[in-house]
Amino acid sequence: MTGMDRDAPIVAVATASGRGAVGIVRVSGRGLMPLARTLCGRDLHPRVASHGPFRDARGEALDQGLALYFPAPHSYTGEDVLELQGHGGPVVMQLLLARCLEAAAEVDEASGRARLPGLRLAEPGEFTQRAFLNDKIDLAQAEAIADLIDASTEAAARSATRSLGGAFSREIDALREQIVQLRMLVEATLDFPEEEIDFLEQADARGRLDRLVAALDGVLAQARQGALLREGLQVVLAGQPNAGKSSLLNALAGAELAIVTPIAGTTRDKVSETIQIEGVPLHIIDTAGLRAEDEASDEVERIGMARSWQAIAEADAVLFLHDLTRVDEPAYAQADADIAARLSSSCQGATVVHVFNKADAAPEVATPVLPPEGEALRLSARTGEGLQALRQTLLAHAGWQAAQEGVFIARQRHVQALHAARGHLVLAQAHAAQQDGALDLLAEELRLAHNALGRITGAFSADDLLGEIFTRFCIGK
Repeated sequence: MTGMDRDAPIVAVATASGRGAVGIVRVSGRGLMPLARTLCGRDLHPRVASHGPFRDARGEALDQGLALYFPAPHSYTGEDVLELQGHGGPVVMQLLLARCLEAAAEVDEASGRARLPGLRLAEPGEFTQRAFLNDKIDLAQAEAIADLIDASTEAAARSATRSLGGAFSREIDALREQIVQLRMLVEATLDFPEEEIDFLEQADARGRLDRLVAALDGVLAQARQGALLREGLQVVLAGQPNAGKSSLLNALAGAELAIVTPIAGTTRDKVSETIQIEGVPLHIIDTAGLRAEDEASDEVERIGMARSWQAIAEADAVLFLHDLTRVDEPAYAQADADIAARLSSSCQGATVVHVFNKADAAPEVATPVLPPEGEALRLSARTGEGLQALRQTLLAHAGWQAAQEGVFIARQRHVQALHAARGHLVLAQAHAAQQDGALDLLAEELRLAHNALGRITGAFSADDLLGEIFTRFCIGK
């Protein structure tokens, strides 16, 4: 996208592909009225829906619909925007799109020039990118648009709406303003060393810096919650064959997603489902049963187990299922111990929760004692006993705090930028506490913290970052 002409007018179908009641073709650029007049047969009033035919080159109707014209700068992109809302058939949309490109290249009789020179198809996310480049929204708000479209839970959608409305950006701007004030104080002291007045002491610079770090910690905590709402938690069900993994997946999802039989090894490949707990998306993956490779019944089972270990290595949390009806069997206990040993080396930073299943079939069996670092839950996937405790355990390990109405959507890059800013502010605190002041180093750390926060809203953004963000949008948005 960075190689494209950002000043050229663009056009795209703005609605999803396929059939629908309504479809929209959107045009953005400068001087769109000649094109609108040609397509609609009349001038359009700004921000007023006009019903009528959309005409082809011979003046015949291609479709009947609504035309909306938004003159710059009062539009989504900050440029002139024309929207043609017709019937949502794919053929109709493609005819309207082709007609826009054709009409733009035609010579206007009044001016003797092409009606809209250079009109081209929009790249993915280019309409929103222009909104960002024209200061209609900042980068965090632009990302919130994509997050709102992709939201998988109501909580994520509401949080994305708050970010789109500027809640997250205002928090970042407030932090940046505090840093600006501190930088001014430090720079003043550096510029006028002969002054007897200690600007930093007089203005309580250290106290301001401490309060700034505390405020950033609050925003960071909210951002972590927002990132969890957006990204969700990758949870893998692991254990020996016939431990009840598929039954647990079905119980958590509330639907028969995986085949459940008494036959060991029924699940041969990964089965995935996304559920939500208190608005947090959980991506649950049921895997093939784990056992020694030489015990696999065939090559298909060996491949399934290899994929299971790959999923475990990428998980945020692993539910290690144990069959309570077999825990007293020496061979079964040894196989569980072997799996646990491999889990400890395969799970890089993931939480492992030991789940003892089939409590309804073995009520008299006590849950085995685990090492201090282990956590054990007893449940029955068949009856539902203990499922709520499992849900709350997963949320606790994810770091979710319930009843946070003010959470805004955030991404991992936002969390990383906040962490970077905090690191620089902590170093700034260390320099400020030194007797000699170390003002030049203090000033540099404040500058780096300022820049780190600026990357969140796009105040300091490289073109490759913008390309990475906007190319993930759908075409027409």
